[in-house]
Amino acid sequence: MVDWASLPKDLLNLISKSLESSFDLLQFRSVCTSWRSSADPKPPLPTHHLPILPDNGTSLFPDSAVGFRLSQRSILLIEPHKPPISQSDLFGWLVKIEEGDLNAPRKVTLLDPMSETRHSLPDHFPRSLDMSKFKVRELGREFKLHYFNTVGDIVNSLYLEKAVVRYLDSCKFVLLTIHVSGKLAVFTSWDRAWTVINDMPSPYDDVIVFKGRFFGVDNNGRTVVVDFLDLKVELVASPVYGGDKKFLVESCGDMLMVDMYLSMEEVDGDPGFGEEVFEHHAVFMNERTVKFKVFKFVEREKSWVEVKDLGGKMLFLGDDCNFTALASDLLPSCGGSSVFFNGNVFNEDNVDAMQDRDLGVFDFRSGKIELVHKLPEYAKLFWPPPPWITFLESAENHPEETSSQS
Repeated sequence: MVDWASLPKDLLNLISKSLESSFDLLQFRSVCTSWRSSADPKPPLPTHHLPILPDNGTSLFPDSAVGFRLSQRSILLIEPHKPPISQSDLFGWLVKIEEGDLNAPRKVTLLDPMSETRHSLPDHFPRSLDMSKFKVRELGREFKLHYFNTVGDIVNSLYLEKAVVRYLDSCKFVLLTIHVSGKLAVFTSWDRAWTVINDMPSPYDDVIVFKGRFFGVDNNGRTVVVDFLDLKVELVASPVYGGDKKFLVESCGDMLMVDMYLSMEEVDGDPGFGEEVFEHHAVFMNERTVKFKVFKFVEREKSWVEVKDLGGKMLFLGDDCNFTALASDLLPSCGGSSVFFNGNVFNEDNVDAMQDRDLGVFDFRSGKIELVHKLPEYAKLFWPPPPWITFLESAENHPEETSSQS
């Protein structure tokens, strides 16, 4: 039997440097003392400042005070190493974290895994977590382009854009995003240049890095692979018509396309209320998600093949990152074959905001859509933190209190 603790330090160091995620490295260093001593903690990725996206081939604002800041977040599944005492607590915890920059490397911000919502920690929540005490898996990684401008010493973050990034080494990277025009836009770090690709039969809906390649899908399901060196696209799958918005997600080595169907309905309200809204908004309709279809990419056939059942998989369509998990890992009592998504719910009490966002779940087997906050067994996956997080930290920090209660 191989003595894994006795592997050469040079080999261990080489392996550790190939790990992109700081959480992969954390788990690597937690294996044993020799592995820990062979790998230095990964410093946080530097904050990249990018010039603003071009318009008609030229930069709108050549001033370096205007542009994008690229940040990285990780969607994590956190589980206890040992099953919790109560079977009702037998579930994982989904959370998105944004690590600090070089100025605050140990600072971590907790976010909702499906959106930009920042959580306020409960009073009893520990102010620091030793992740080596838990099973931690990275389910997804998202990159955000924060558009900002600087006036004096004040930095204004004006809006955010989803991006996908491929690192070629520790310094060089390529970024793919969707331009405001609906076209694909590529940024290469070595020449700090944006290129908008003028290939767009219809606007693009989503982008993904799959098996080291960039893919994009447009509103009609037409799918292309993007060559970031030649800055060209190649058609790899014909259109899939029917739905209203397409999402790309990697699942167990396959690339899936999720097709969301929306129903446009007029919002009920008295005539005066409607007229008031129309004065401020060109279109006053309520988009309601009614169903989903899922397709698997078959590259050799250049097609998408419909998937009728997801088995034990659960798909998550976030604002800026789509990911998948097994129901057996998240919630053993759940059968899987479901899609979680952010929906828009009209709120007549808040006309200025127009819509309240809510988290929905679509069950493939029943064809029904429910709001997650009305399903406690699903809601507890997101917030608040599970009881075993606090219990395990308390057991470590105050062993005498834990033993006296047992």
